[in-house]
Amino acid sequence: MSNPSGPHQPGGHRQSLRVAILAATERLAAAGVPSPQVDAEELAAHLLGVGRTRLGLYPLVDDPVLDAYRELVDRRVPREPLQYLIGAATVGAVTVQVGPGVFIPRPETEVLVERALAAITDTPSPVVVDLCAGSGVIALAIAAARPDATVHAVERSPGALAWARRNADLHAAAGSTPILLRGGDITDERLLADLDGTADLVTANPPYVPDGTPVEPEVSEYDPAEAVFAGPDGLDLIRPLISVAAGLLRPGGFLAIEHDASQGESVPALLAARRVLGDVTDHVDLAGRPRVVTARRVRLATAADRD
Repeated sequence: MSNPSGPHQPGGHRQSLRVAILAATERLAAAGVPSPQVDAEELAAHLLGVGRTRLGLYPLVDDPVLDAYRELVDRRVPREPLQYLIGAATVGAVTVQVGPGVFIPRPETEVLVERALAAITDTPSPVVVDLCAGSGVIALAIAAARPDATVHAVERSPGALAWARRNADLHAAAGSTPILLRGGDITDERLLADLDGTADLVTANPPYVPDGTPVEPEVSEYDPAEAVFAGPDGLDLIRPLISVAAGLLRPGGFLAIEHDASQGESVPALLAARRVLGDVTDHVDLAGRPRVVTARRVRLATAADRD
C-alpha cells in the first residue's frame, strides 16, 4: 500500500496505533486467545501492509484505519482464526493462502520441513512425495528450498485440494519450482503406483488427534474435522500411511511424519515394527513436545515383510 496510514486530510483526526494495539491485546487476552499481543500486532500489520517489526513507523493512523482494525479484532475475539483474517499462514519461508475447507498450517510443522530438507541435503534432484498435503505448504516449502526437486503432493479432500492448487499456481507464477498435485485417497493402491520405489523423501502431516480430545475453538469450529481427528487413538490414518510411504521409498529414502504429542511412543513403535524401515527417531517441536518421527528405508521388501 502506498500510504499504509490511509488517506489523511489536513485537520483530520489521527489516533495512536500503539494505544489501539494495547486495547486489542487486552480484549484478545480476555477472550482466551493464546497469543493476544502477537495477534493484535499481526492484524495491525496486515491492515497496514507492513511487517510487525515496522509498526513503530506508523505511530498515528486515521479513524477509518482504526475502524477497520477494530472490525478485525471483533472477529478474532470469538476465535475466528487469525489466518482467516489475514488470509494466509506461514511455515518457514513459505506463505500460503488459507480459508474455509482447509487445515491451517501450524508452526510445529516447521520441524518436519527442517528434518525433511536436512535428509536430502546431499541428494541431487530428489523425488519427494507429500501425503495429506492440505494447503500444499509442506510441498511448496520443499520445492522452494530445493528447486532441483520433483515434488508430488497428494490430497483427498476436494476443498483442500482447491486451496493447494491455488497456492501452487501462485507460487509457480512467482517463479518457484512447480509442484505436481494429485487428488485422491492415499490408501488407493492405484493412485501412486507409478511412484513405487522412486521417492527419496516422503513427508506427511496427516490427521492425528484422538477423537474426543479437547481442542481450541479455532480448531473445533473452523478446521475440517477430517483433517484433525483420526479415531480413538488418532492413528487411523497413520497406520496405513506407513505402509504407503514404505512402498514409495527407494532404499535409503527418508520418511518424516508429524504426529500428536501423545503419540511419541506409539507412532515410532509402528515404524520400528516394519522390517524395511530403520533409524527410527522421534523429534520434539519448539515447545519440547514429541512431534515428528523420521525413519529410513533400509532395504528392499521380501515376502516375509508383506502383511
